[in-house]
Amino acid sequence: MAQLDERFVGPFPPQEKEAIETLIQDALSEPGGPEATPEPEPYICSDGPVLSTRFKDPTGTWLEAYTADGGYSAARKVLTSMTPAQVIEEVMGANLRGLGGAGFPAGKKWSFIPTDSARSKYLVVNADEGEPGTFKDRYILERDPHALLEGMLIAAYAIGSHKAYVYIRGEYFRPAQRLQRAIDEAYGRGWLGKNIQGSGFDLEVVIHPGAGAYICGEETALLTSLEGGKGFPRLKPPFPAISGLFGCPTIVNNVETIACVPFILRHGAARFSEIGTATQGGTRLFCVSGHVVRPGVYEAPVSVTLRELVEVAGGVRDGKKLKAVIPGGISAKILTADEIDVAMDFDSLRGAGSMAGSGGVIVMDESTCMIEALESAARFFADESCGQCSPCREGTGWVHRIVHRITEGRGTFQDLDDLLAIAGDMEGKTICVFADAAAWPVQSYITKFRDEFEEYIRNGRSGRTRRSEEDEACPV
Repeated sequence: MAQLDERFVGPFPPQEKEAIETLIQDALSEPGGPEATPEPEPYICSDGPVLSTRFKDPTGTWLEAYTADGGYSAARKVLTSMTPAQVIEEVMGANLRGLGGAGFPAGKKWSFIPTDSARSKYLVVNADEGEPGTFKDRYILERDPHALLEGMLIAAYAIGSHKAYVYIRGEYFRPAQRLQRAIDEAYGRGWLGKNIQGSGFDLEVVIHPGAGAYICGEETALLTSLEGGKGFPRLKPPFPAISGLFGCPTIVNNVETIACVPFILRHGAARFSEIGTATQGGTRLFCVSGHVVRPGVYEAPVSVTLRELVEVAGGVRDGKKLKAVIPGGISAKILTADEIDVAMDFDSLRGAGSMAGSGGVIVMDESTCMIEALESAARFFADESCGQCSPCREGTGWVHRIVHRITEGRGTFQDLDDLLAIAGDMEGKTICVFADAAAWPVQSYITKFRDEFEEYIRNGRSGRTRRSEEDEACPV
């Protein structure tokens, strides 16, 4: 019988607990369920893993196992023998880029914090992982939470912050429980709280759950939500490093970005930077999903090509041909099967006309209907627009309505030109880049697969073979 771990989900009445455990057991025994599809071995760079060292260790989430593996040694080194400026310089030398999507150099962002300001300084970790096709931060939170906490301690010391927040996706109940347990352990062993390890440095860490709004993954909307307001993005400048949480200097970094920091301070910037490319150091976690044999999270150097990632995940399943790949979450412009011999670092993918984004790699085989795929993305963006800016609020709504009309067999060729025009009017005309992110799929899908869109419109819904209920759903 599968057992319900009540440490993470709370107590249940005996009859209800037995019923839930039966459902779990039934799910595990179904063909194609978790037992039939074993978790993939992470693809690790030749120099060894940066992030996934403890992912398969069932004890790796506990402080004792983490410290036995060298955990918190980097934090001890920083607190006892380095200045904040030296820490920032080391991170800058590592070429660590922000791994939440923007790719801004982490050390450079830290350097923007004014050292002469008497105001409180805050560190905020963005764990509001809501990009479809992305689930890497969840792995870190569930399987190596102390790596995140050690990275937070180092980052907080570097910017002079004594209070840090983890803004976590509201649906991430188990990751939040795991992280809170790790925080409690760190307080108990003197790695958080007052006078950490006798260094004189103080740090308080607080978890703040979100409420399911995708827009709160945008850093200024996140800060507004953290302050208790509605998650609306703010105009920049001023940037959060100057005026962020409660009007104070604030650094907002992604979970994966902060989790890389202990490795850099333990092994040196040169070791980290040489793993990657000339402009981006290290590895990252890639979430490979869709029509592949072994979907999952893979750690690889950022120099890995998109084709290599697909191959490591077992290739396209059922012997079908590859049609297209989304390389960085559904916001990223799609790449065709002929365009995937490109490295997965930020600059290479930008040069290929797409972006690395959140590392969500969505693979589509030859059976994928690009019109249905675009409708899925358009529906998501229409639902998640905060509505603050007219071009985004109206544009995402119109895009979804038009694409939906096409899928219903009522589309016209003019609709395609209208969609491109609407997307062009959305891009670059709003407070944040949400509208841009909603426009990019429209532009790339229609531009690269226009013949398929026109054939769909020409034949109408009844003019093509629709997928049966038994067939695989659209991967987007």
